[in-house]
Formats: sequence, C-alpha cells, structure tokens
Amino acid sequence: MIKILVHSFFILFFAVPAVWAAPPEDNSNAADANRNLEGQVNSVSQFSDIKPSDWAFQALQSLVERYGCIAGYPDATYRGNRALSRYEFAAGLNACLDQVNELIAAGTNDLVKKEDLVVLQKLQTEFAAELTTLRGRVDTLEAHTATLEKQQFSTTTKLNAQIITAVSDTFGNRVGGERDQSKVYFANRGRLNFESSFTGKDLLRVRLEFGNFANSNGASQIAAATGTGMTRLNFDSDSNDTLFVPHIRYYFQVSDSLNFVVGPTGIGYTDISTTVTPATIADDGNGVPSLFGSYSPLFRRGGGGAAANWNISKDFVLTLGYLASSPNVPSASSGLFDGGYNALAHLAYYGKQGAIGVAYSHGYSPGGVVDIAAGTGSALSNAPFGNNIATFNNIVGAQGFYRFSPNFQIHGWGGYIWANAKNSGLSDISNGRGGTDSLFVNNGDNANVWFGAIGMSFPDVGGRGNLPGILFGIPPRVSNSDVRQDRDNAYHIEAFYRYRLNDNISVTPGFWVILNPENDSRNDTQYVGVIRTTFDF
Repeated sequence: MIKILVHSFFILFFAVPAVWAAPPEDNSNAADANRNLEGQVNSVSQFSDIKPSDWAFQALQSLVERYGCIAGYPDATYRGNRALSRYEFAAGLNACLDQVNELIAAGTNDLVKKEDLVVLQKLQTEFAAELTTLRGRVDTLEAHTATLEKQQFSTTTKLNAQIITAVSDTFGNRVGGERDQSKVYFANRGRLNFESSFTGKDLLRVRLEFGNFANSNGASQIAAATGTGMTRLNFDSDSNDTLFVPHIRYYFQVSDSLNFVVGPTGIGYTDISTTVTPATIADDGNGVPSLFGSYSPLFRRGGGGAAANWNISKDFVLTLGYLASSPNVPSASSGLFDGGYNALAHLAYYGKQGAIGVAYSHGYSPGGVVDIAAGTGSALSNAPFGNNIATFNNIVGAQGFYRFSPNFQIHGWGGYIWANAKNSGLSDISNGRGGTDSLFVNNGDNANVWFGAIGMSFPDVGGRGNLPGILFGIPPRVSNSDVRQDRDNAYHIEAFYRYRLNDNISVTPGFWVILNPENDSRNDTQYVGVIRTTFDF
C-alpha cells in the first residue's frame, strides 16, 4: 500500500523533468497559489480538467480517493500542466506523509516495508528545509491571526496616532522689550485618527486631539512670550489638554482619474492637496520643527467644504477646492458662503525624482479673524489693514523638490500675496515693535506681501530613518502698502536632526535663528531651541 502511494506521488511530480528545469527565484507565486488552494477533495471527478484518458489519471485517483492528500483550486480545477515549485511539492509531500503516518499508526507490522520507509526517509531528508519553512510559515500565520483577532476593534476601522512632546525655549529680548520673557517649558500634543473604509476606494477619517502648547484663547504661548509668530513651533496648538474633534474628512473615488474630499470641519489645503515637499518634511512630528519652515504659508488655511482632484495624466494632478471658515454657523456673515472662505487651484507635476506645483488661492477674512500669512510672518503681514478690517487676499505660489540621490534632496517654495481692504475706518495696525498705531484705512486699499524659503535634507544619513536638514527663508513681509509696510526683511535660518530610535519613536533636536524679528532691525535677534520626541503608532 505504501509503495503504491509513493509510486503514485512520484508519477505525478517527477515524471516531467521540465517541472524542475527552472525553479522560481522567489516563492511569491507559490505562496499565491497556496493561498488560492481549495480544501481536500474526495473524488477525482470533482476536478473539471481531469479526464480518464490523462496519462496520470490512475496515480491521481489513488492519491485523491484512497489516501486523501491532494487539494484543488476554488474553480474546481487541478491544473496538472502547471509548473511546480519546490515549496509546492513540499506542501503536497507533507500532506501525504501525514497520511502515511496515520496508516502506519493504525496498521500492522507487515503493512510497512523496509524499502518504503527508506524512500520516505530520503524524501523527508531532501525536502527537510522546505518542510520546516512551511511549518514555520503556518505557525507565524496562526500567531498573526490570533493577534489580529484579539486586537481589532472593527472590521472597517483602524486607529493610527501621533503623540508629540517637546522641551523648548527661546533666547533674546522680547520684541519691543528689554528682557527675555520666555522660560523653558515642556508641552505635548496628541492626535488619534480613526480611519474607516467602506468600499476599499474611500476613507473616512475622524480625529480626536488634545494638547497644551497654546493659551486658553488658542494663541501660541511661545509667540506670546517672544512677541512674534516667527518663533512658533509647527505643532504648538491646543490648550488645557481638552479632548475635542477638530477634523472630519471623507475621501472617495468616482473614477480612476477623479476623486473628491468633503468635510464639515478641520479640512485644510493639506488635506485636499499636497504641499509638494519631500516625504515627512512637512510632517508635524517628523519634519521641520518650525511653523514657517515646514511648508508654504499658502497651504495654511482651511475650514469645512469640498475639493476635487483630477489626474489629468499619470504625472499631472489638478486640485480645485472651496473651504468655508465657519460653515456650521447659520448667522449673518457666516455659514458656507456668507462668511470667511478660501478657494484653491493647484496644478502639480510629479516626476521620478521630484515634483513641482503652482497654486492660486483666493480668500476672504471678516473683521476680527484676519490672518492672511497664517501666523508665519510679521503681525503686519498677517493683518496689513489691522484685524478689524475685512480683507480679501489673493496668493500665487510655486513649490517643489528634487532628489539628487537617496541621501540628498532639496526643496523650496515662494509666494506673493496681494490684499485689499473691504471696508473703511480707523484700525489698530502693528508697528513692528510689539504695539499698534491707530491708522485710517480706506475701502480698496492695497498691500503686497512676499515670502520664500529653500531647504536641503539628507535622508538616512547617520542611520536608516534619520533626517538631518537645514533651511533658509524670508518670512512673509509687507513690501508695499497704501497704509504701512514693514521696515526691514527678517531672515529665518534653521537646522534640525531627526534621529529615528525605531519605527515608532523619533527624537528631533532643532534650532533656528530669526534675524530682524517682525521685519524690524530694531528688535533683538531671536534664538529658538527645541527637543521634540514623537511617538507614531
């Protein structure tokens, strides 16, 4: 009996030498095939592609119907002419060896012949490595499956999170002051993203967030201590560690070339398009630590609304979006279309080594919430007509990066803003020294703002996952205005080194200098130091 089993197995797997002529270099195809195998069949007639006239029919019939160690495919085929890998042979051999062991355990002494055992021993020795590998893979899969079953809380939703902690301080007299008012402080910010997919081509993200980098009114504590937003960290938001939902975003495809993004709150330009910077450079927890240095201020605006991304071709993507500042408020001068808003058109080209984009943004800020430079420049550049004058803004910008080698890349961006006053009246306008002057603004007054930066970074230098980098930039500056313009140019010089401890933890020392803070050479130079620790999971 054993002789028949071994003989049949050899007929099926060794009769055609071509099967072994060119074994695959890897086992991906074999693994795919094994994943697609159906369970054990009970009769050879269950295979639609096996006929009694086939040369190996008798051998296959014995293995299937007498010994039960052959499996087919889900479409009820055996595919006997398909090439065989050593791993597939080992899988089949293992099944038949198990069956033989059962026959030996249940049989008598004369059932098993010495020569049969010799053949089986040779087979086991020849394929020992493959059999061990297969058993290891099964054990690993079972362990992973058990872990997933214990840890998953939803079949459609997964959690990814980022916790940032930072120790920071600044050095230099406060803008317009005579002493350094900042102290060393230790703060945190956490984001928990619940991401769900219902069709495999969509993504719903709901974010929970907490932090204590900001004052109770939402203003940056480091900016309050230094008198300028040019010292701000990229992640210095949220106050009192209060847990809230700042972001709801739903992405879905309607075709291979067209997708949409909608959300009622917390949708920024970075959620509907890309900043066209190298990977992780713009990431709060793993990229450039400063607010200004992370990416172009053009992309720092948002609210609630919708956007479309159209893949014009493989390399060109056009983004069109509209975001209202307070879409949830139904009162006058608010809502989806009657309050503040920002609209974006962004065309980006993505090549093998880099990318480049050109963008246009048009926005309106009601009086009381004017911040056209997104807090990255001087107080005058944020509100060139004062905070209580409603302001239109138009921004054009270009941004891009190029990777010269795996360990060296360069990126940069620049932009121009022209702003117009929406109404007339007396307004408190920044004087560049930490105070304001009351000046009269006429409806239609103009102001022009420039900004730009260039940076270099070195992925994996010093170790896999590490990222040293430097950046030089000119924060937003009012270069021309019907009301008031900045006196001088401020200069931003920054260096950082992200050290990757493992896949989930990184530590980033960072340091930058602000020359002529608030675009005024009368102010003392500001020095900012930070040690950021990021946990991603």
